[in-house]
Amino acid sequence: MSDEQHADGAGASGSAERGAVVVGGGLAGVTAALALADAGVRVTLLEGRPRLGGLAFSFRRGDLTVDNGQHVYLRCCTAYRWFLERIEAGALAPLQDRLDVPVLDLDRPAGRRLGRLRRDALPVPLHLGRSLATYPHLSLAERAAVGRAALALKGLDLTDPALDTQDFGSWLTAHGQSARAVEALWDLVGVATLNAVAGDSSLALAAMVFKTGLLSDPGAADIGWAHVPLGDLHDGLARKALDSAGVRTEVRTRVTSLSRDARGTWSVQVPGETLRADAVVLAVPQREAYDLLPDGALDDAGRLLDIGTAPILNVHVVYDRKVLDKPFFAALGTPVQWVFDRTAASGLREGQYLALSQSAAQDEIDEPVAALRRRYLPELERLLPRTRGAEVRDFFVTRERTATFAPGPGVGRLRPGARTKAPGLYLAGAWTATGWPATMESAVRSGVGAADAALGTLGRPRPRHLFEFEEAA
Repeated sequence: MSDEQHADGAGASGSAERGAVVVGGGLAGVTAALALADAGVRVTLLEGRPRLGGLAFSFRRGDLTVDNGQHVYLRCCTAYRWFLERIEAGALAPLQDRLDVPVLDLDRPAGRRLGRLRRDALPVPLHLGRSLATYPHLSLAERAAVGRAALALKGLDLTDPALDTQDFGSWLTAHGQSARAVEALWDLVGVATLNAVAGDSSLALAAMVFKTGLLSDPGAADIGWAHVPLGDLHDGLARKALDSAGVRTEVRTRVTSLSRDARGTWSVQVPGETLRADAVVLAVPQREAYDLLPDGALDDAGRLLDIGTAPILNVHVVYDRKVLDKPFFAALGTPVQWVFDRTAASGLREGQYLALSQSAAQDEIDEPVAALRRRYLPELERLLPRTRGAEVRDFFVTRERTATFAPGPGVGRLRPGARTKAPGLYLAGAWTATGWPATMESAVRSGVGAADAALGTLGRPRPRHLFEFEEAA
């Protein structure tokens, strides 16, 4: 390959067919590349890692295929659902027919520890009425107070910038929520979706999660997850879709600089090569984006460095026998948060493989594996009696120290939109201003938004099928 290459395949004299470079092969970058290619743009996708998928990926450990962490989505995640269909993966990550979350509380007496959060086929908010009325982990008074707080939450205006200045925990306290209600309900959902406890979460983001997931449509919170390794979806099938769309995909290719000449052509520098394009989508984490942004591309690029990060710890345990009958459950009265059965997806042929997803794990993210083993194996024995006679065949952890952006109060004003002040340069990533917390849905939405903005620059029409999920939302 020559040292200088146009992303659209044109020589130095240019071409009527204008091209784009997408930097970053996570969900945001893959989405942007597919969207641009579907509109007829010639696209080059560059990823520094040896694989696509960003922070939602798989790796091999002996005979197992292991996801770095458990990722789920909800029926209201219309953009991610579109993405799954676009890469022909919808059947591999199905949704529940109806929301049903078993919740085990170790602080309750034996025989009364299991509660469920599930919906009925009734309109909002009646769809959760019976579940809330019978939820055993709250008192009758607490259940009634939760109902009143939910109605108040439903009445909040998500476009009000003042919501971003408040923390969700204080709002819950002001609306009559006990510490127990926060632990057993609001944080049970919020920590998993926001990666922060209520007191550390922006009211704007928390309200968005609960209004959209629980108070918009009866089926909005139905849960979906991959029944195969994430790498099969976000790397394998994504690569196949990119190839079919005509996208040139280069992995192990790290971008070192971006610049724009007087004619408006962008130069994207990688080791040994310069790519030229009329549009660039920068779909990398905020700190990497800060390092690559040309001067003046944002009014205050330093704000990107003010967007904090939050870790997620995943604990993986392989037993010699089956110890859990459910596909997943949530837990109270224990450090354990959510437990998922990953046996079939991992390829394990004998025994059972459980993955514990521990969000907001600031206090544990750097603890030694031995310490985590001493903490979590006894907790699993308390939660799952059948583990007490089982042999632990493997125990390991995966750590994502910067798994998400920190969703604290004030983060909304720090999140930039897709457009920059540099013509032809766009931003994508779950951390950009999608209105969503750092989820797969936010990543895909950001990729669509960046592609939509770039299509205007490239003079391409907006493909209608790409935005059907907005109508569904």
